[in-house]
Amino acid sequence: MAGYLIDPSRAPVAFGRRAVPQLFEELQQPEADWRLRALASLCDLMHDPERIYQTVNGAGFLEQLKVLFEDEHSSVRTKACELLHLMTAHSIGRQALISSSLLPPLSQLMDDNSSSCRRNVHQVLNRLTLLPAGAEALLTLVPKLMLKLREEEDEEEEEEEVQVLLLSTLSSCSRLDALPALASDGVSLLGHKLSHRSPNIRREAAAVVMALSVCEDGKLQVCEESLLPVLVDLLHDEDIDVQANAAGVIMYTVIITKGKRQCLDLDIIPVLLNLVSKNKDEEEEEKERKNRKSRKALVMYSLRALTALAEAPDGRRLLLEQLPLLLRRSEAAEEDQDIRRDAQTAVRVITWTP
Repeated sequence: MAGYLIDPSRAPVAFGRRAVPQLFEELQQPEADWRLRALASLCDLMHDPERIYQTVNGAGFLEQLKVLFEDEHSSVRTKACELLHLMTAHSIGRQALISSSLLPPLSQLMDDNSSSCRRNVHQVLNRLTLLPAGAEALLTLVPKLMLKLREEEDEEEEEEEVQVLLLSTLSSCSRLDALPALASDGVSLLGHKLSHRSPNIRREAAAVVMALSVCEDGKLQVCEESLLPVLVDLLHDEDIDVQANAAGVIMYTVIITKGKRQCLDLDIIPVLLNLVSKNKDEEEEEKERKNRKSRKALVMYSLRALTALAEAPDGRRLLLEQLPLLLRRSEAAEEDQDIRRDAQTAVRVITWTP
């Protein structure tokens, strides 16, 4: 039995398990207002995991969204994507979307003329990457994502959220497989984002470049696209996550000879040593747990980069002069055990003799 319509922006909701089927029936109404009300009520219900389970297992419920993705009214398309976003807040919703046939039509809405609709699409795609299977399912979309990132470069400031979501999705996909982004001129495009005025975009762009620099081709492209001077500058960024991600790219890139040479020419060793030598008082100022984790990552990436640079004669000579600093890090009993271990490795490499 239907309840009373209290909110005119929402459709009446039937009692119990009849609620979801009834609202999906309402989605077939010819009037856009009715479809919007039904979608609004469905969005309210999707905060209950049991309703999500009922939706993904109901006969043809998800398939109905395909029709709504092509609705002539942008408000309906936007609300349908919001519904999907709420469903993917739970693992069962993400798994259902991955195994459905909705991804191709959903990805077409990245070109929708409604900015709200596009934002909702990117929120859905980003949530899918919380599952490895979701990131894998999106690998075929990486070329399109790179194209959208290029287009977003000229958009207004309010599109920053979309760029951040897009970059975050690319980062998750590239950690799984860097080749699609590398083949789409990813390093060159992302290099422009590293100097963006927004720290959120700088942070996410550096995270993608770090994922791309894991493989040999990515390391070479970082060198060939002259990104290392920009990355060294980012080691001074006010945002510690930007610093950590930049240090991560450098850590991977200095593994190859070309990366070592370019970094030594940029006089990077004093910069990395400064990051490693932050005293305990400064570390204690990082009150938030997120910042403490980022601080640890920054120090570990810097130590590993120094270890790789010590393999070059010029790098080893410079680091031998600063050995006491690294020895303190490697011997301090109160030091984080992971940082202490990386410092010990650096000391062994620097002091190694044939």
